[in-house]
Amino acid sequence: MVHEVGIGALVSAVAAQVLKPFMDLIQGKGFNIFRMLDTGGMPSSHTSVVTTLTAGVAAYEGVSSPLFGISLVISLYFIFEATGLRQEVGNQARVLNEIIDKVRETHHFNAEELHELIGHTWAEVTGGFALGLLVAWMMF
Repeated sequence: MVHEVGIGALVSAVAAQVLKPFMDLIQGKGFNIFRMLDTGGMPSSHTSVVTTLTAGVAAYEGVSSPLFGISLVISLYFIFEATGLRQEVGNQARVLNEIIDKVRETHHFNAEELHELIGHTWAEVTGGFALGLLVAWMMF
């Protein structure tokens, strides 16, 4: 049986993904229901999940437990990867898409557009952190 911490993390992930199209609407980017299935954007579901997970471990095992320490380190790693490496990959995809568009103007070039919303800004991570804490507070 899945422990309450696992259920909380899943609830947090679903909540973050469901919020994405509404946050896009608030930010003036329009409403696209399929954003729920996408990576990147506000709030960070990666951050939300690991925050709820770590808070759940703290609630059930205590902050002095080895499991909490492991969860905290993995959570911080996830967050920094989402804002560092994955954000940079998204930036590179944006530049490559611009180059592809310019080449298409003069040459017959059939390449699929790269996905740009891959990583997260610190604001999106902060939103995911707040959501993760809210879900943890409500469930634990």
